[in-house]
Amino acid sequence: MALQQNGEKAMFTVYNMWSKPKTFWSLLGLRLLAFLATASAALVMLLNKQTKTFVVATIGSTPVKLTLTAKFHHTPAFVFFVIANGVASFHNFVMIMVELGSRFDYKGLRFAVMAILDMLNVVLVSGGANAAAFMAELGKNGNSHARWDKICDKFGTFCEHGGGALVASFAALALMLLISSMSILKLLKS
Repeated sequence: MALQQNGEKAMFTVYNMWSKPKTFWSLLGLRLLAFLATASAALVMLLNKQTKTFVVATIGSTPVKLTLTAKFHHTPAFVFFVIANGVASFHNFVMIMVELGSRFDYKGLRFAVMAILDMLNVVLVSGGANAAAFMAELGKNGNSHARWDKICDKFGTFCEHGGGALVASFAALALMLLISSMSILKLLKS
């Protein structure tokens, strides 16, 4: 319901949450899925850790062992991945709360701000996922020209968990692209 006086456009618009169209509920559902995907990607990568013990030499009959741990924070790209997905999940959570709890819209600015923030969210998730994908490829195959060895043959569980986090992040990226395009279409219709 819009508050109007003398044929002028309303300054504030009051919405009833239960009478919203299907696009509202589909956008809310997509945003919830994107929130779950980004949060799971961030948590899986955040908790990704594997420790292995290797025999590096043998002195007489005594093996010399070295214990190595692979953690996400050893690679800056994975740290950026966790931060980007964490910020994106927080953004999606806040947007869900705004959609559910907001009843007022000041001169239609809510749709414009949401569309801009959604685009920034897409860029952030894309950057984090692509940086982590590059490092995952390097960890899986190595680089013979730079003489960097692959590590996924030694830290298999670490690489599998990282791959799962990447799949969740790229799924969230696809959802965020869809949400962003729906937000822009919603902005154009208002």
